[in-house]
Amino acid sequence: MAATNQSAIDSAVRHLVTRYNPAGNRVGWLMMASILVEAWDLYSIAFVLVFIKERYNPDPLLLGLAAAGTQGGAWVGAMIGGWLSDKIGRRVMFLATMILFIVLAITQAFVTSVFWLVVVRFFLGIPLGSDISNGYAYIMESMAKGKREVMGNRWQFMFAVGEVLTLAVIAIFLVADLPHEIVWRVTLGLGAVPALIILLLRHDLPETAVWLIRQGRFREAKQVARKMFGDDLDMLPDADVAVERPRPTAFLADIRKDPIRWRATLYGWIACFAQGSEFSTFAFYLPVLFVMVGVSSVLGVDLVTMGLYVIAAIAGWVGPLLTPKIGQRGISIAGFGIVLVSLVVAAGALYTGKIGILPFAAAAMLWGHYWDASNCMTIPTVVAKPEYRGTASGFAYMFVKLPSFLAIFLFPSLFAAVGQANATLFVAIFPLIGLLAAIFILPEIYGFEHD
Repeated sequence: MAATNQSAIDSAVRHLVTRYNPAGNRVGWLMMASILVEAWDLYSIAFVLVFIKERYNPDPLLLGLAAAGTQGGAWVGAMIGGWLSDKIGRRVMFLATMILFIVLAITQAFVTSVFWLVVVRFFLGIPLGSDISNGYAYIMESMAKGKREVMGNRWQFMFAVGEVLTLAVIAIFLVADLPHEIVWRVTLGLGAVPALIILLLRHDLPETAVWLIRQGRFREAKQVARKMFGDDLDMLPDADVAVERPRPTAFLADIRKDPIRWRATLYGWIACFAQGSEFSTFAFYLPVLFVMVGVSSVLGVDLVTMGLYVIAAIAGWVGPLLTPKIGQRGISIAGFGIVLVSLVVAAGALYTGKIGILPFAAAAMLWGHYWDASNCMTIPTVVAKPEYRGTASGFAYMFVKLPSFLAIFLFPSLFAAVGQANATLFVAIFPLIGLLAAIFILPEIYGFEHD
C-alpha cells in the first residue's frame, strides 16, 4: 500500500510540473515581489547611515552592524525559514514573514539608540531570508517547467527595480530638505508599505498542491489543483494518507545520488557566494567612483546610483528572456565573463589613471552581475525534490547572505591596505571562480524534470 501511495504521489507531482499551464504569472510575480522589500531595506540604510551617525555618533563597529544586521538576520532566516517551509507549509510562511517584516520595519523607525537599531534590524532580516527561500519553493511548485526557471531568474530585475524606487524616494526627501531625523526614520519605516501591499495581494493564495501531495493531504491537494488549474488529479486516492517526513539534512544525501542534480546544486552554492562577494565588495567602490568623476553631494550620489541601477534593471529583465535561448549555462558564463572583464578593465584604469573609463566599467560590471546572479537561486531550487525544496533553497541563500555580511567588516580594511587598483583586481577573483564553475561544473538544466 505504501509503495502504491508513493507511486501515486510521484505521478501527481510529475503531472503538475509537466502538464498544467497556469493562466498568467501572477503567483510568480507575487513571490518575486518580496525582493522589492529587501532592496528597499538594503539601499535605504546605506543612504541614511550618515544621518544616523549625525544623530547618535556611534563607534564604527556599531554603525557597521546597523547596516549589516539585516544581512546577518537573513542568513539565519534562510537557514531556518526553508526548513520551516517544508515542515509547516509555503502559505503559512509567506504570510508570517510579511507580517513580521511590517511590524519590525515600523519598529526600527522608533528606536532610541543605535544598539536597538542593530537588534531590530537583525530580527528584521530573519523574515526576509525566510521569504526568499520560501518564495522560490512556491514558484517551482506553482509554474510549469521552463516558465518557472524564467520567473526564478527575474529576482535580480526585481532587486534593481526596488533599488531604483528606493533611491527615487530618498531623492525626493533630499530635495524637500526635510530634517535629517525625519528622513532616516521615515525612510526605514516606509519599508512596511510594500510589505503590507504584498501581504494583501498574497493572502488569497492557497497552499501549493505539490506540498500538500507530499504531505499526504490528497483531499486538499485536489481542491487546490481544481481551483487553480482545473485539474482533479485523478491519479490520487480521495482519502489522505500518512507520509514519512524526511530529515532536514536529507537533501544533502539525496542530491549526491544524482550527478546532474549534485553538480547543479554545487554550482548554485558557488555562484551564490561568488555573485554575493563581487556585488558586496563592489558596493564599496561606488562612492570612490563618484568622487573620482566629480560627484560629491549626497543628492548627486543618489541620482548617479539610480542611473546605474536603471541599467541593472534592464539587464535583469533581458537576462531571463534570453535564458530559454542560451540556457542556464549560457547566461552564467556570459554574466561572470562580463563581470571579470569589467573588473580587469577597471583595475587597469586605476593603475594607469584613466578614470574616465570607470563609469563605463561600472555599468558593464552591473550588467554582467545581474546576469550571473539571476539563476544562482533558481538552479539549486529547481533540481531539489519537493519534500525538501524549501530547505535546499534556504541553504543556497545562505551562500548569498554570508559574503554580504562579511564584506562590511573585511573589505574596507583590504581597500585601505592595498589601495583601489589592487583591491579591484582582488575582487576579480570572485567572477573568475564563478566563470570556471559555470564552464566545468554546471550542467544544462533548463527545463529540468525529476524522474
